[in-house]
Amino acid sequence: MRPLSEAIALARSRGLDLVEIAPLANPPVCKLLDFAKFRYSQEKKAREARKKQKAGFLKEVRFRPGIGAHDLETKMKHMEEFLQENDKVRITVVFRGREVEHKDIGFKLLTAVRERLAAFSIVEQAPSMDRNRLSMTLVPKHA
Repeated sequence: MRPLSEAIALARSRGLDLVEIAPLANPPVCKLLDFAKFRYSQEKKAREARKKQKAGFLKEVRFRPGIGAHDLETKMKHMEEFLQENDKVRITVVFRGREVEHKDIGFKLLTAVRERLAAFSIVEQAPSMDRNRLSMTLVPKHA
């Protein structure tokens, strides 16, 4: 542990900079090093951390009101995988022609999906109708 003036003189004599590494420590921790290289390495670490960061994507799964049991089961498995990978899932029931008169079938379908995926998800957006589409958004449940 040296006085500040002595540490600065030592850094100048070696052609380096006195860099404060841990200002909150008692006493503060400083190092003799090239500040440009230090700043470059800090930026490089920050870039690598951002590169490895994954934002939760929004995945959309669409089906029709008359979907078969096996097809629904397959899509449920895909939705489970998406939720376990921390992705949001938008479930959309698309009505064609006169199918739109039977919105209750779509609501029942979305209710069944919500109940089945309750262990993995929370409803972010409740089922809502937009022209010929009925959609609901689920977000992963964090344990």
